[in-house]
Amino acid sequence: MDESVNLAARVVWGAFGLALVLGYVAARTNFCTMGAISDVVNMGHWGRMRMWLLAIAVAMAGANLLHYFDLIDLTKSVYQRPVLPWLSMLLGGTLFGIGMTIAGGCANKNLLRLGGGSVRSLVVLVFLAISAYMTLKGLFGQWRSSYLDPVAFDLAGLGMQGQGLPELLARLTGVPARPALLATTGVVVIALLIFVFKDKDFRTNGEQLVGGTILGLLVTAAWYLTGHIGFAENPDTLEMTYFGTNSRTIESLTFVAPTAYSLELLMLWTDKSLRVTFGIATIGGVVLGSLIHAVTSRQFLWEGFASLEDLSNHLVGGILMGFGGVLAMGCTIGQGLSGVSTLALGSFISMAGIVAGSVATMKWQER
Repeated sequence: MDESVNLAARVVWGAFGLALVLGYVAARTNFCTMGAISDVVNMGHWGRMRMWLLAIAVAMAGANLLHYFDLIDLTKSVYQRPVLPWLSMLLGGTLFGIGMTIAGGCANKNLLRLGGGSVRSLVVLVFLAISAYMTLKGLFGQWRSSYLDPVAFDLAGLGMQGQGLPELLARLTGVPARPALLATTGVVVIALLIFVFKDKDFRTNGEQLVGGTILGLLVTAAWYLTGHIGFAENPDTLEMTYFGTNSRTIESLTFVAPTAYSLELLMLWTDKSLRVTFGIATIGGVVLGSLIHAVTSRQFLWEGFASLEDLSNHLVGGILMGFGGVLAMGCTIGQGLSGVSTLALGSFISMAGIVAGSVATMKWQER
C-alpha cells in the first residue's frame, strides 16, 4: 500500500511541476490557441499558430519515439480506443470552439487568466466544471450515452486494435507496425516543421520558438510520467497499474475533465475515496505558474465583468466548453496537443471541429 501511495504521489507532484512550467511559459509567451486562430482569421498573422503547430510537432515526435522504444504504450490511452464516436467528437469539438470564442479563451487560457487575477475566468471555469461533470456523470451524460456516443465506427471490425494513423497505414499497405509508426510520425512531423519554419519572422522570434518547443516537451514529459514512471505492479492485486490518474490509464495534459474533477474534490473533500490525481494537480500548477509570471512581471490585475452581456457570454461559453470538451474527449490542449500527438483519428476530428467552430463564431461576430 505504501509503495502504491508513493507512486501516485510521485505522479501527482510531477504533474504539478510540469503544469507549473506550462502556466509560466504559456503566460510569458502569450500562448493561446483561440488567439492563434483569431490572429489568422482577423489579421492574417500566423505567429501564434506556428507556435501551436511547433508544439504539436515536438509532442508528436517525442510521444511516438517513447512509444517506439517501448518506454510507454500509447495504445492504452483513451485516444486510441478502437471505437471511434465521430459524431460526439465532431459536435463536441465544434461546440467547444464556439464556447471558447464566446468566452474569449479556452480552458487553458482561462486558467492562465485566473492566475493573472481574472474573476471572469473563475466564473467561466466554475460553469465549465459543472457542465463537464454533468456530461461525464449527470443529465448531459445521459444524452451523450443515449444519442451521441452510439453513432460510432468500430474499427475492430476492420481488424484494428486502435484508431492510430500508423496502424491504419499498416492495415492498408501491409507495412509492419513499427516501420509504419516511424513513417507516419516522420511524414507528419516533417511537414509541420517545414510549414512552421518557412516563415522568416517566426524563425527569428526566439520567444515563440522556445515557447512552442517547451510546450511540446511538456506534453511528452507528461506521457512519460504517467506511462512509465507511474506504471508499475500494484502490490495489492499484482497487476500492472497506472497510478495517480483519473482514467486509470496513461494520460497527458488536458483541462476539461480535470477541472470538473477538481470541483468535485473541493465539494466532497471529506470523501476518503477521492484523491488528488494527475489531472487535478495540473489545474493548480497552471494557475500557480501563471500567478508567478503575473506577479514577477507586475502584470497581476483584478478583472471583472464589463456588463451583463459580458457575464452572459462568459457563462454560455463556459457551459459550451464543458459539454463540448467532454464530447470531444479534450480541449485545445487535451486534443489539440496531447491527443494529436498520439496520431489518433478521433483527435484530428475533434481538432477540426474546434477550429471550425471557432472560425464560424468569429465570422458571425463580425457581421
